[in-house]
Amino acid sequence: MDQKTHRCESDKQDLNNRLKKIEGQVRGLQKMIEEDRYCIDVLVQISAVSAGLKKVGFQLMENHTHHCVADAIKSGDGEASIDELMKVIKQFSKS
Repeated sequence: MDQKTHRCESDKQDLNNRLKKIEGQVRGLQKMIEEDRYCIDVLVQISAVSAGLKKVGFQLMENHTHHCVADAIKSGDGEASIDELMKVIKQFSKS
């Protein structure tokens, strides 16, 4: 589905910066495994990566709700948009 987003340049930059930080953390995890680092230290870093990804996801969900879902409701197509959002929220909360 190719739909338009409402992300301004500063939001895109913020999201990309967060993802680059997470990418660096994942590389750090790979290095920790290669260096046989203590399991608990690796697990703490995995938790940090997971939290970072969740934060990015919640930021995207918030933006989607304020813009895409709100626009759909205003245009009379709110039911489908809310159903779509709820499906993603359920999927997101499984992790």
